[in-house]
Amino acid sequence: MANSDRVAIVTGGANGIGKACARRFAEDGFKVVIADRDKEAGRALADELGADKEKALFVDCDVADKLSVANLLAETRSAFGRLDVLVNNAGIVAKGDILDLEAEDFDRVISINLRGAFLVARAAARQMAEQIDEDDERPDDCRRRYAIINMSSINAVVAIPDQLAYCATKGALNQMTKSMALALAARGIRVNAVGPGSINTDVLKAVMDDRKAMSRVLSRTPVGKIGDPDEVAGVVAFLASRDASYITGECIYADGGRLALNYLSSSSS
Repeated sequence: MANSDRVAIVTGGANGIGKACARRFAEDGFKVVIADRDKEAGRALADELGADKEKALFVDCDVADKLSVANLLAETRSAFGRLDVLVNNAGIVAKGDILDLEAEDFDRVISINLRGAFLVARAAARQMAEQIDEDDERPDDCRRRYAIINMSSINAVVAIPDQLAYCATKGALNQMTKSMALALAARGIRVNAVGPGSINTDVLKAVMDDRKAMSRVLSRTPVGKIGDPDEVAGVVAFLASRDASYITGECIYADGGRLALNYLSSSSS
């Protein structure tokens, strides 16, 4: 099985970590479907990754909408005939703690980060299961081909007071990852998660521009640097590879040592 025979969907794939994942899959020989609401960035990335050579596709997708998710799978099948890997990366934040978070903002984060992840994973798993049944593939062979990777966060374990909704969705996503992994294990579809720490994306831009805020971030990051989206994409690529064929139901934290830290790190001084 060559990667040139494999197809990957990356939700939230037009920017940030999703963009890095899409690029890495393309470099590794996958055909890539970029699912996002950012049409301009998504189409530009698809063009960069070889849309004109039928190696990449952009699909405008609202992951919280069942019909939009159904269209994503239909477009993927139409373009490439199959699906082998899903990266469930689409996510949003809404500032607010338990005292002031509006119910509408809570619902909006849940709808994208959790309901959306469920809808896309369900559609992807059904597509993969159908292919496995049609091809009569052995589970051992399937484990080298099929993978679902959910984008979690260190905030599934630790928490931020004014990011209640985001933290709640990431904790739930870890449990969903385990449940999915158990349900799909016998078929040979592996399900894992990646939990990034502080990564250099637009979400962190305000912190990056504030020296004091940056110092606080580094004080709890033992390696002494902000992570790069490519470093997260490398973990995703590993989990999608045949080298990870015996790994399922896990979350790998790409956090520069943050979750291992008890006291503040001396690397920030």
